[in-house]
Amino acid sequence: MVELDTLYPEYAFSKNKGYGTREHMQVLRRLGPCPLHRRSFAPMKQGTSAI
Repeated sequence: MVELDTLYPEYAFSKNKGYGTREHMQVLRRLGPCPLHRRSFAPMKQGTSAI
C-alpha cells in the first residue's frame, strides 16, 4: 500500500491501507475511485453517491 500511495497519493493508501476510513470515504466521494479500487465493494457497486 505504501508503494501504491506514491501512485495515488490523494487516497492516502499508506495511512488507511485501503480500509474504508472516514477520510478515505470522503476522498472517494470527492474524486471517485481510482483504477485500483475494487468494484465488488458494496458501496462501489451502488456508485459513489452511496459511499
